[in-house]
Amino acid sequence: MKEIGILSNEKRFPAGREPLGKAKFRFACHSGVECFTQCCRRVDIILYPYDVITLKNRLGLRSGDFLAAHTGVVGGENPYFPTLMLKMAETEEGVCPFVGAGGCTVYDNRPTACRTYPLERAVARHPVPGEPREYYFIARHSYCHGHDQEKEWTVKEWLRDQRLLSYNMMNELWTEVDTLFGTNPWQGEGAYGPLQQLAFMVCYNIDGFRDYVAQASLLGQFKLSRAAEGAIAKDDEALLRFGFDWLKYLLAGQPTLKPRRR
Repeated sequence: MKEIGILSNEKRFPAGREPLGKAKFRFACHSGVECFTQCCRRVDIILYPYDVITLKNRLGLRSGDFLAAHTGVVGGENPYFPTLMLKMAETEEGVCPFVGAGGCTVYDNRPTACRTYPLERAVARHPVPGEPREYYFIARHSYCHGHDQEKEWTVKEWLRDQRLLSYNMMNELWTEVDTLFGTNPWQGEGAYGPLQQLAFMVCYNIDGFRDYVAQASLLGQFKLSRAAEGAIAKDDEALLRFGFDWLKYLLAGQPTLKPRRR
């Protein structure tokens, strides 16, 4: 389960597949469907930074503990920054650790890939004015009988029903940062150097980043409104947004933050 990802400038869609547009599709998933929870076994689920926040908060864990217990780091599409994957059980079935007898135990906080399915999403890196920025495709697996159900959806209805809008918004901010990482901004230090480790902490270990912000008095180095400082101090999403802006400022000199005069 994953998004199709970033489209090239030519918007080359996957072979034999066309975006749904305004067309309707049929799908429903519930305990009465024969294949219920089969999609939660032996599957690769990419976790984005916002996914980590929602899951670790649901589980009542610090982000570092969540990363250690439930994730693995692999090489992905970005050659200069690792990809985070949800760790499946080390059994023959390879089931998701959050699947229980009645289904998903973290359903309201499930990752982007899970709540997007049966759709796959692709984002145009350089959208043409007047054309869509994002495209959705139907994903079909031979074991899935959800497509045989009577319920019909448009893409907009599915996004609203699955509460995907906030996830997509945060994931687009992450895409901007991941695109920056793809330019290899690590100043020749190579993989797992200090800058890359710092970036990994900002993106995935939000509680570790919160500690870092306090220890380094980082907020005091920039012009921020009281409202912004208050939100960052208590809200993980606001802190992640600040972290993304800080990485753009730190690694590429982008004017995403205004430093205070000393």
